[in-house]
Amino acid sequence: MKAINEQSPEIWTVGGGKGGTGKSFVLSSMGICLALQGKRVILIDADLGGANLHTFLGINKPRISLTDFFEKKVSLPDLVVDSGIKNMGLLIGAIHSLSPDGIKYTQKLKLFRHIKQLDADYVLIDLGAGAHFNTIDTFLLADKMIVVIIPEIIAIENLYFFLKNAFFRHMLNSLGGHGLRDVVQNAWKNREEHDIKNFTQLIDYLKGLSKTMENIINTKLSDFRAYIILNRINTSQEIMIGNSVKSICKKYFGLNSSYVGYIEFDAVISGCINKRQSYMQAYPASRCAKEIERLTENLLEGTDIHTTL
Repeated sequence: MKAINEQSPEIWTVGGGKGGTGKSFVLSSMGICLALQGKRVILIDADLGGANLHTFLGINKPRISLTDFFEKKVSLPDLVVDSGIKNMGLLIGAIHSLSPDGIKYTQKLKLFRHIKQLDADYVLIDLGAGAHFNTIDTFLLADKMIVVIIPEIIAIENLYFFLKNAFFRHMLNSLGGHGLRDVVQNAWKNREEHDIKNFTQLIDYLKGLSKTMENIINTKLSDFRAYIILNRINTSQEIMIGNSVKSICKKYFGLNSSYVGYIEFDAVISGCINKRQSYMQAYPASRCAKEIERLTENLLEGTDIHTTL
């Protein structure tokens, strides 16, 4: 692959806060869908402490990784390996001598700059669990910020926490350019004094400080959108959870989101992972494969699914 792309790839990041929701499976499956359409795709495993995206593609763990980018100055395109899928490359983020949280700010910016120069149509980035700054900043790098949840209360609560942190970081970065970062941090630090009990009240308080603050926050709210994927659905009632999450994001946090699709539970999926098989290649006509194709198309078009009981 070429070192520099004349046009930046469209970047999709997949997060959600909680581990075990199936982010890697969903991301690898969407990547295969795009590649089968003839799109040039690069998957990046950004789970620096436990990269395992290769397992979902049925290939051995690559011997080269982001360690070589940070420590040996190897160019990012030279670290992209064959995924076993036509039109799709893989870059893993295993960091051997650096802790996952220990990447310097300048290193992170350099990585982001080089990701935007990769020669691909789509770059899909698989994030680790949690809401560390590095994870949040990578999530915010995307053109499409995707979250994967399962129909369990802990996963849903973690999602709200993750999205609130992501937007707060998104807003803080923008306000920092206007010299207003300290205003936000002080408002939250002294929230009892200002009678701020939750995220929505913080936003309302900040908007009331000045017209400049209000305009910036409104702009950031309008351009922040999460794309929700519900995984491991067992009943028709659970399908509706995606709509509920979307509504709560808007009503209680003021955050825009789209519910782009769901994937039903299929025991064959875990069997494929254990056998190091690509599910989308092994079972292309299955119901889950069709659901993944549908939600990938919804992401491409930026449309929601329509669900009714």
